[in-house]
Amino acid sequence: MKARNRRRLTADVSLVLVGAAFVLPLAWVVLSSVDADANLRVKLPSHPTLDNFDAVLKPDITFTPLLNSLILCGGATLLTVVCAALAAYPLSRYRSRLNNPFLATTLFATCLPITAVMVPVYALFVQVNLIDTMSGTIYFFTASQLPFAIWLMKNFMDGVPKELEEAAWTDGANTFQSLVRIVLPLMGPGVAVVTVFSFTMMWGNFFVPFMLLLSPDQMPASVSINDFFGNRGTVVYGQLAAFSIIYSTPVILLYVLVSRRFGGGFALGGAMKG
Repeated sequence: MKARNRRRLTADVSLVLVGAAFVLPLAWVVLSSVDADANLRVKLPSHPTLDNFDAVLKPDITFTPLLNSLILCGGATLLTVVCAALAAYPLSRYRSRLNNPFLATTLFATCLPITAVMVPVYALFVQVNLIDTMSGTIYFFTASQLPFAIWLMKNFMDGVPKELEEAAWTDGANTFQSLVRIVLPLMGPGVAVVTVFSFTMMWGNFFVPFMLLLSPDQMPASVSINDFFGNRGTVVYGQLAAFSIIYSTPVILLYVLVSRRFGGGFALGGAMKG
């Protein structure tokens, strides 16, 4: 009995330490955002204030970078989901000797570090006049997220019974109509997972827009946050924390909206009845 209690105590202490490792940084961000004298310590502000938010809520500091981030990540996420669905459908519905090699190739593509391909990509973008353009950055974001998105989309698509499509074909629907009207609605949670995952990965990406975009007015929030780190190690911690909260809000809202909309899971249980 004593050994079991010791194991349980050890497990509880370990979980508390792991939880603290996640909670303390979040607590620092929240507390420092309303502290005029914020530093690297986690402490309650002596005189809470919203001056840090007032300082960062300006077009050139917050609104324009956030709008750029929404355009880049929103456009790239939409393109990623559409392309992943179109690529995953034949992989899920049609058997071919090329399916496994193609999936293995896409899996290998997910293992390539982004820094290993940025030099040739930068040279290519210069040649085709896509450097310092929002569209070029959206294309690269999409290409970098597609391999894993295709894998996810195919796995979810495999769970949709093909008999439902065959019934739609009998009623005169073509392949594209069955994909749009039958398969994708039934795998709504899967599409939501791909959407949230792709958007989140792009939203926090610093390196790609930093390399491909040159104009300051096109920089997203993931790059402009670097402006809070001044010269010689000086950092405006309060404003950095306030900006971090604002910067995190779109991802949190997307997750909440998607989880509420698709929280019920797959609705395939009664589809084959009758």
